Amino acid sequence: MKKFDVVALGELLIDFTENGTSPQGNPLLEANPGGAPCNMLAMLTKLGKKTAFIGKVGKDSFGTSLRETVKSCGIDVSNLQEDEKVHTTLAFVHTYPDGDREFSFYRNPGADMMLRREEVNEELIKNAKVFHFGTLSSTHEPAREATRYALDVARENGLMISFDSNLREPLWDDLEDARREIEYGLLVCDILKISDNEMEFLTGTTDYSKGVAMLREKYALPLVFVTMGKEGSKAFYHDMEVTAEPFLQEHTIETTGAGDTFAACALNYVLDHGTDHLTEDNLKELLTFANAGASLITTRKGALRVMPSREEIEELYPHQQFRHA
Repeated sequence: MKKFDVVALGELLIDFTENGTSPQGNPLLEANPGGAPCNMLAMLTKLGKKTAFIGKVGKDSFGTSLRETVKSCGIDVSNLQEDEKVHTTLAFVHTYPDGDREFSFYRNPGADMMLRREEVNEELIKNAKVFHFGTLSSTHEPAREATRYALDVARENGLMISFDSNLREPLWDDLEDARREIEYGLLVCDILKISDNEMEFLTGTTDYSKGVAMLREKYALPLVFVTMGKEGSKAFYHDMEVTAEPFLQEHTIETTGAGDTFAACALNYVLDHGTDHLTEDNLKELLTFANAGASLITTRKGALRVMPSREEIEELYPHQQFRHA
């Protein structure tokens, strides 16, 4: 028996999000715990899965706060390292009227980039069913080497590999380097979660069916999820393509964490049902649940602390209209 359902490696940071204005007319910023891997683990934990995080924060007040927050969500933080010299990474999130957002990062360097190979606890990985990672742990060394090592351990021990392409263009010195790292993720993963803009970046097309076909010509991708924002999501499995409509919210505040929530809900379904014999109905059920979860997080500030419960997600179902691709 494995101790953990999912172990994730990657960035843990503070998202400063807009929260009104001061009496002087200055913008007020709220310090929300963030980072895609831990957002995803928080949702998985909310759904009853056992999770652990591998990463690095600064030995500073933000790092201390992040450790306590992640721990309070039920995520194992025994392999969360501290850097004595480099501060915790910060991100400033500008939100547009439609809820979309733009990031400005203070990460040159940031502590999450400083995770070293020798700081990765391989026993933690060996005791998991799934290893999850994204691209942000591979923007710079030494974290890139640490990510490669963790992946090697996971693959040698038969873990399922989950990958979120999670392109954040401002964090790359060269977008061709970003392309290479995403392609490395495609080479090693069993489950891919990719957004519409990332698909266009990789394939040059907004026809996502065509884009997935292009990727599958080069990579063995057993299960692919494409998130399309207000257009819903798609799943590709063997020769099946299934589409689920979005749950559009009247009170969307921001979309931070929506993709992470979707990824967690999808991975939760895979953990419960496996990947050997998924049917079209299975994929529809998976996408519907994941779309509903993602929609709820857009009505809340931050993500990690405020993930929805299974009951909250399922309450949206009576209002959903389904269609098959």
